[in-house]
Amino acid sequence: MKIAIIGAGYVGLVSGACFAELGHQVICVDNDSSKIKALNKLHIPIYEPGLEELVKRNHRHGRLSFTADIARAVKDSLVIFIAVGTPPKENGEADLTGIESVARSIARAMDSYRLIVEKSTVPVETGKWVKHTIEINKKKKVTFDVASNPEFLREGQAIKNFMQPDRIVIGVESKKAEEIVRELYGALGAPMLVTDIKSAELIKHASNSFLAMKISFMNAVASVCELSGADIERVAEGMGMDKRIGRSFLNAGIGFGGFCLPKDLDAFISISEKLGYNFNLLKEVKKINESKKQDFIKKIENSLWNIKEKTIAVLGLAFKPDTDDMRFAPSIDIIEKLQSDGAKIRAFDPQATQKAKVIFRGVKFCSDAYEAAKGSDCVIIVTEWSEFKELNLKKLKKLLKQPLIIDGRNIYDPHKLEGLGFKYVSIGR
Repeated sequence: MKIAIIGAGYVGLVSGACFAELGHQVICVDNDSSKIKALNKLHIPIYEPGLEELVKRNHRHGRLSFTADIARAVKDSLVIFIAVGTPPKENGEADLTGIESVARSIARAMDSYRLIVEKSTVPVETGKWVKHTIEINKKKKVTFDVASNPEFLREGQAIKNFMQPDRIVIGVESKKAEEIVRELYGALGAPMLVTDIKSAELIKHASNSFLAMKISFMNAVASVCELSGADIERVAEGMGMDKRIGRSFLNAGIGFGGFCLPKDLDAFISISEKLGYNFNLLKEVKKINESKKQDFIKKIENSLWNIKEKTIAVLGLAFKPDTDDMRFAPSIDIIEKLQSDGAKIRAFDPQATQKAKVIFRGVKFCSDAYEAAKGSDCVIIVTEWSEFKELNLKKLKKLLKQPLIIDGRNIYDPHKLEGLGFKYVSIGR
């Protein structure tokens, strides 16, 4: 099947490469000409495990191409996925001007039936506006369908999530649209939920908000653990053994970041309010998440006495491991607050350094964790990269001015660290 994916960001590029891997003919479109030029040279603008190999293989076999010409892509494709960004406005609402602009461009280029599929995370009722925009802007009397197919890709595991999904959600208004989407994903053999468009749109925001709620709930429980002397890791283990709850997203820490959970949480709160429902539960989820960064900074202050003139080694900058994504990363607020208090920062991240250099000023970016630790007053763990769990802690101890680790992700065993002579501060333990 011939597919156009408009928007070659995290979602669009991964989806395009994976659809091509399934045997479809895919054109990825982006209005950023420099990005398209880089992609045509097979320079991948994001880090995602396995993505570079997937893109190169399918480009080599002629199943994956890149262009800035949206009209050509629409004319050459039966199915057009909209995967452009929906960044948050100041009030938390999603900015849908990109969606509207793409819908107009599709309408003007259509010369026969097309299926237009929302892949971007959009508020409920966006589908009817996409349909309206195409209807009033199309140049020819052609038929079309609009559908919703929300993505559930976790950065760092996006290819696996696409190829081995828990479920595929499609919201449609016609049998023809349903049959086309079923054929698109047929090779995966995954469970498929077919709904109306509004329900499909709502499933994405509800899912991400629920996951955010699980994280904030455990962070609140971690505070109770610290006050009572309980161990949050054992509490999470006991809760997770209950099949009704499950172990995923029960890790306490310094809160969630990235572009999906914070943005979708704000958007769902805003959507609910516009519809007339005050979603106070989600407002508290957001409040708890923000407070955990402040709690972590307080732990650093309590451990160092004074922050001013102290050198702090920051391990991890990306919002989560196995990605270079710095959007809404907790490291941003934490580092900026430490710097404002007079701290000197030495930082290392396995993949996000180049993007972090655009954000931070006055930070010494290091080549590895040991260089970051050298001469520092403490190490703080901000992102739980696997390689940090395998560090030579005896070597690390020798490089530090004092053996102090403040762990925002609970990656170490407290007893082991204390046995090695470290002062170890973690979350909820």
